[in-house]
Amino acid sequence: MVLNLKTLNDLPEGVRKPGYDRADLTAGIVHIGLGNFHRAHQAWYSHRLMDQGLALDWAILGAGVRPADDAQRTKMLEQDCLTTLIELDPSGKSAEITGAMIGYIPVAADNAPLIAHMAEAAIRIVSMTVTEGGYYQTAGGTLDTEHPDIRHDAENPGAPRTAFGAMIAALRLRRDAGLGPFTCLSCDNLQGNGDILKRTILGLASLSDPALSGWIDQNASFPNSMVDCIVPATGPTELALVREFGVEDNVPVTHEPFRQWVIEDTFCAGRPDWDKVGATFTSDVHSFEAMKLRQLNAGHQVIATPGELLSVETIAGTMAHPLIGGLLRKIEVEEIVPHVAAVPGMTPLAYVDLIERRFGNPEIRDTTRRVAFDGSSRHSGFLHPIIRDALAAGTPIEGLALVEALWARMCAGTREDGSSIAPNDPFWDTLTKHAALAKDDPSQWLSQTQFYGDLGQDDRFAAAFDRWLRLVWDQGTESALQTYLDG
Repeated sequence: MVLNLKTLNDLPEGVRKPGYDRADLTAGIVHIGLGNFHRAHQAWYSHRLMDQGLALDWAILGAGVRPADDAQRTKMLEQDCLTTLIELDPSGKSAEITGAMIGYIPVAADNAPLIAHMAEAAIRIVSMTVTEGGYYQTAGGTLDTEHPDIRHDAENPGAPRTAFGAMIAALRLRRDAGLGPFTCLSCDNLQGNGDILKRTILGLASLSDPALSGWIDQNASFPNSMVDCIVPATGPTELALVREFGVEDNVPVTHEPFRQWVIEDTFCAGRPDWDKVGATFTSDVHSFEAMKLRQLNAGHQVIATPGELLSVETIAGTMAHPLIGGLLRKIEVEEIVPHVAAVPGMTPLAYVDLIERRFGNPEIRDTTRRVAFDGSSRHSGFLHPIIRDALAAGTPIEGLALVEALWARMCAGTREDGSSIAPNDPFWDTLTKHAALAKDDPSQWLSQTQFYGDLGQDDRFAAAFDRWLRLVWDQGTESALQTYLDG
């Protein structure tokens, strides 16, 4: 059965359908970067709230700022923005149709349609998932004012290229019309994501309109949030799986049977009661996000990097590999847990057990390539802060240094079986250049201060990295892993 509003009530038995009439929904949220994760996570919370007859004026308009987003828009509109979510539980799969998204804004080079929609009074939240590396930050955490996109938006504030420039243009229109601002809600895996979004917005706005930057600072809100759900990319396997449920969906989403959303309760224009369907509002997002980013997101890089080198295709496959699974456990317990505080209902050691079960779920076909993508942002964002804390505290760093060495080896562009690794990072050319130089002189890798800052100047870390990278090149990844596990 082709998925759309006309066929919704005729879908096969056993497929969970919305309990609300889509005709009753009106938009209150614009979400920029509408990929699989948003539809399996934030949109699901809104959908389940609507099932209770609540938040009917908080429906979602999808948006994108890249030309490639237009293809996704076409597919979504063809099925009236309905999505089939397939939960991949080892005990059994289930399917659910969600309908919290009611439209997709046209994609344009100058972002005029997006700006116009965000300027409407009914829109009270603009949320985003633009990836960890999409916030135009320097290694020092400031706005990269020399980036061509930022320079363009500063010089052309009425026809911006970035999502942030579009948000600023919409906020200008709202201010000039006497409307209040909307809440700017980041849903990306960044420590203090709301604070980072605020710095990006205020920094960019100040380049063209300091008075507007001040108005945004005083009136808008930027909640920090922590999001968590493993959501694989959609490919032939997922397209075949949705058909097994009797649904023809060109953009289905699969996900694990776990979700978490922890949000700082600072919304300048109201919000849905997401806590009624499992989200957590708290004044202490930092502790939750520190646990998740340091243990789960950093842990993903720990296993994906050697997995790619050893031609292990999936994350579940890495957990089944005795050396990679052992690497994760030892690094988590000995090198990460000492720098993570407990949160209500969860200790760091219990969280290690939880992520091992989640990573090892054989139903989740999450590829090592997807998880290893954009290592320049993910290593610097997830692993390097732990290394810095460990160096300051004098606690072990050997496993973390090994992972950095494995990343340098991976960026040489070949696996240990001789096959090529396709470019997998926005800075792939730079990384491969330094990886080649580092084969004979490991310090060349750490000289990339745009990723490492001053970490390469720390004698203890540099020495450990040098030793591990030489061992990886001389004896191979498995030998290096075994040496660490035996140590």
